[in-house]
Amino acid sequence: MVDVYLNRVHEITILLYALSVLLYFYDFLQNNQKANKAAFWILSIVWFMQTIFLFLYMYEAGRFPILSLLEGLYFYVWILITVSLALNWFLRTDFFIFFTNVLGFGLMVIQTFSPLQLDRLENRTQFISELSVIHITVAILSYTAFALSFVFSLLYLIQYDLLKQKKWGKRLVRLGDLAKLEQMAYRLVVIGLPLLLLSLILGLEFAYLVVSDIVWYDSKIIGSFACLIVYGIYLYMRVKKKYYGKTLAYWNIASFLLVLINFFLFGSTSAFHVF
Repeated sequence: MVDVYLNRVHEITILLYALSVLLYFYDFLQNNQKANKAAFWILSIVWFMQTIFLFLYMYEAGRFPILSLLEGLYFYVWILITVSLALNWFLRTDFFIFFTNVLGFGLMVIQTFSPLQLDRLENRTQFISELSVIHITVAILSYTAFALSFVFSLLYLIQYDLLKQKKWGKRLVRLGDLAKLEQMAYRLVVIGLPLLLLSLILGLEFAYLVVSDIVWYDSKIIGSFACLIVYGIYLYMRVKKKYYGKTLAYWNIASFLLVLINFFLFGSTSAFHVF
């Protein structure tokens, strides 16, 4: 029973870590101090929980946990989180902190759901099932953000066309301001992209656990990474190249069409994926 509760706490730790990564990503793009502070304190909670697990393991094993691959991986993630917190406190290195935590989160997922780790659990099947649920939930949240972003970009193009043709009226007012429509589309992509990345990390780990001889060039895997790339390009165009207006809206719409293709077409042709 104690192991079950500890597993639940560890799952909560992973979810908190994922939330911290999302907030760091938002701060990285928007330079938002509130998001940075929230991410820092959530990551501090993750570090505190990881430290407790580390000392509990040291107490049970009677030694420093570095003699096996899983032990070394857990300690390595703990070091990454510690360094990340220290840098966030003393320096403003947003780019480094964000990608360090993406790496740390991926390694934590690998360590938590590795076959060697799961073999020790009595409720192995349930644990894997919960991983699947988390993966699907995060993926749906990312798709929802992309869908809403698509709608705002579509409304932007409609509003732009009405203004260009000078068709004044109630419809023009109800559609909203062009700048707000574009900003909402951008913010939703900022939310959806890291969610998609986290979903891919969890999904690949799930596939590795349940599928023997997994085909890494499976249509669903390729399609998911393609979606990640096109939305990454969208953010690059918006943040780095300072693209605005119709070009960005068209790219966003095309990106969502790729999401639909990946969801419906690639999902049905995938050798193992049913979602």
